[in-house]
Amino acid sequence: MALVNRRSFLRRVGGCACATLLPSTLFLGARNAAAQEAVQGLDLAGKIRLADVALSLAKTQGASYADFRLCRYASEYYEARERRLEESSIGFSAGFNVRVLLNGTWGYAGSPLATEDEIRAATVRALDMARAAARVEARPFVLEEIPAYRDRWDMPMQTDPFLISADLKTAKLLEINEAALKAGANYATAALAFVREEKFFASSRGSAIEQTRVRILPSTEVTVIDKTTGKFASVAGLAAPRGAGYDYVQSYDFVGEAAKNAEKAREKLAAKPVVPGTYDLVLDPTNLWLTIHESVGHPTELDRALGWEANFAGTTFCTTDQLGKLQYGSKLMTVMADRSQEGGLSTVGYDDDGVRSSGEEFPIIENGIFKNYQMAIGQAQIIGRTKSNGCSFAEDWSCFPIQRMPNVSLQPNPQPCKLDDLIGGVKHGLYIVGNGSWSIDQQRHNFQFGGQLFYEIKHGKLAGMVRDAAYQGSTVPFWNSLDGLGDKSTYWLGGAPNCGKGQPEQSAPVSHGAVPARFRNVTVLNTERRDVA
Repeated sequence: MALVNRRSFLRRVGGCACATLLPSTLFLGARNAAAQEAVQGLDLAGKIRLADVALSLAKTQGASYADFRLCRYASEYYEARERRLEESSIGFSAGFNVRVLLNGTWGYAGSPLATEDEIRAATVRALDMARAAARVEARPFVLEEIPAYRDRWDMPMQTDPFLISADLKTAKLLEINEAALKAGANYATAALAFVREEKFFASSRGSAIEQTRVRILPSTEVTVIDKTTGKFASVAGLAAPRGAGYDYVQSYDFVGEAAKNAEKAREKLAAKPVVPGTYDLVLDPTNLWLTIHESVGHPTELDRALGWEANFAGTTFCTTDQLGKLQYGSKLMTVMADRSQEGGLSTVGYDDDGVRSSGEEFPIIENGIFKNYQMAIGQAQIIGRTKSNGCSFAEDWSCFPIQRMPNVSLQPNPQPCKLDDLIGGVKHGLYIVGNGSWSIDQQRHNFQFGGQLFYEIKHGKLAGMVRDAAYQGSTVPFWNSLDGLGDKSTYWLGGAPNCGKGQPEQSAPVSHGAVPARFRNVTVLNTERRDVA
């Protein structure tokens, strides 16, 4: 069977700087079957025995630190177009990775075949890599003390999606499309993707950690066409990807949303073009999560500030001399980072450096002030901090763990404030729902974001839909124009499964919680394409 058709699915699921939806090593075949057989059925004692092969050899060869990850992945993907199943696929992957720190330099290697002989060979390759890299190492890598943990963490869920039959999943997608078609849509697409990630981590510090989590990635889109003019309008569903069981699919009203989106698409098609100018904006959390990702999440990654990502993902205006000083946004702005939020795509018991997540939540922005970078192990001492804050992730067994975003979320207003209160305080503005196109410079300063639906605000009231809008600004002035936030009753968790970073490129899942927020005097553009003769 073919693997996931990523291109069309990614276009609908997330708008961040994305690479792939699922681990890059998902494949079928004899070699993968052997890898599965080597890993499947191993108990904790068996996993520890394999880890000891690598860790003991690394120690005898002089490594000051070593860790071992044994991973197994499963995926399913289903896509329906109108009244037919367009695609159905499954994927499996398994393998291990050995990472060593030798004389202050990292080396790593892995293989899909988790046998003792293969592990010894990979450990030797990792040590050789560290020796070779030491010749060009700019500065020795120094690790902080990392506590050892012996633990097991399983993501809470009611219904394992991998136990639900393909027939039921397909029927759900066809039901969603049927509702859209009956409501007047000309085209309808619905898709569901599922990923199970099983990881075992062991380190020379004494950790032995087992973890399992599941991600669900829904996607729907309806399109209506004006057959007279040939123009069309599309509206995507707002169901966010989640760390959740199949109960998330069962509880969300995909069918009702599809029917409503057909109506909204017709309204969008008939809407008047937005008039460019300066507006006050009320951003729905379904739109704001992406702005948080690009203008807060990425700029506050320490590896960017250190220049380690400059060749591919860029740098940041958040230089280390601004830590604790920069007025990033208004005093209403507090952004927390965590790996413990229920339903979060980054939620897990321990990161891929073996750093515990529970109780380690931290503010990136606190009352508008830039307080903390996101860090993986070995980075904190470079800026005078004492320890990592649990921000390491590797896409699959073949990848070196790098600094990746945890869940990064804008905190609610502690005072009562509803969406209507925010809109009521606007004389001339736009209310924007759903994420759309995006663009941001390599330093994460100047940006432009679109959306799904745009509603004009006049004198504190919604005054109908407009189209072809995008808002533009610079990160620090934009966030300092924030003067209104919804309370905890308006909180919504969005995110993307596929944020791309690193060389070789890796994809990571990340969630962003947000509330409706009001920003003053923001530049709005009309994005309609006008062909010039």
